[in-house]
Amino acid sequence: MTEAIASLETVGSGSYLPDDVHFLLRPVRISVTDIEEKERLIQTRRRHYSEMLGREHVPSEIHKQLYARALASNSRRMATEVQALAHALDEASAGPVIVLVSFVRAGLPLGVLLRRALRGLGREVHHYGISIVRDRGIDRVALEAVIRAHGAADIVFVDGWTGKGAIATELKCTLAGDPRFPAEPRLVVLADPCGRAWLSASAEDWLIPCGILGATVSGLVSRSIWPTGGGLHGCVVYDHLHPHDESRAFIERIEAERRELGQVMPAVPWTHSQRKVLQAAVEPVLRIFAERHSISDPNRLKPGIAEATRAVLRRLPDQVLVRNRNDSDVQLLLHLTERAGVAVEEVGTALGPYRALTLIRSANP
Repeated sequence: MTEAIASLETVGSGSYLPDDVHFLLRPVRISVTDIEEKERLIQTRRRHYSEMLGREHVPSEIHKQLYARALASNSRRMATEVQALAHALDEASAGPVIVLVSFVRAGLPLGVLLRRALRGLGREVHHYGISIVRDRGIDRVALEAVIRAHGAADIVFVDGWTGKGAIATELKCTLAGDPRFPAEPRLVVLADPCGRAWLSASAEDWLIPCGILGATVSGLVSRSIWPTGGGLHGCVVYDHLHPHDESRAFIERIEAERRELGQVMPAVPWTHSQRKVLQAAVEPVLRIFAERHSISDPNRLKPGIAEATRAVLRRLPDQVLVRNRNDSDVQLLLHLTERAGVAVEEVGTALGPYRALTLIRSANP
């Protein structure tokens, strides 16, 4: 570990193996905010979402069963797509080292898997987990520490997926004008229905198994916390969830699948025209449903299976829209909505490339 990294007070690797990732997040204590109060404070702009944490519950037995089903159905696909992304990064990275900077939390499992796959291709890889916050930007303290340690030329940013591209847009805005980075930052994801990433395994909205759990598949760390006094962004380590932790088991399951694969073709970065086609396909979908439900704040629209599911778990959902109720990939979402008493509407192809969309309830001031 370099001096620039070692000098930071961090939570280490969470529940991952020490070599798999180093979180550039400081441990913090923060009181839990009730979900309805949190929603009211967010929507009235009295507090930013990154300044509060809701309670993270132990996944129910049905939730665990549906996660296991998703893993059984889609682990081979995920392994194949990780390998395709690793081959693409190997080809695109001319330097001797690849530095993976994964966004906490959704980017962590993919970043760990990419690190292992790239090492299997003979590459030297360093992997860090850092925070990026919508409307506020990337953790500059953490990023500069990585740059001091390794330079900027070999940095690749990793997230799990894109929904409507808010984090991809935040990354681009944060790095705009920084000559150390390209105008289109190298952001890698598994699924990019909205065409906002540099490199994605596909544009399909599919049930990424790690997308339907929170801390228990992401090293037992919380969503990142904005530092009101400056410095590193923070997080809470959820030790009480340790008996339910799937973080290492998930990595080993996908790794076992990946090692059994034959030849896998590299993924290819989107061309400019491909990106524009994808963006053009989602923009009217989001606009139409915002207008139909009188939503002026785009942050109240959570498209894509993973985002829609997480919104039901962490936010105050008003309604969930699905393309097809019988779709096996939305069954966990339907279970969560039934438990929470949230209405579900089947809207078919009106969802465009998405298979689910959660609408966040308007909170009265």
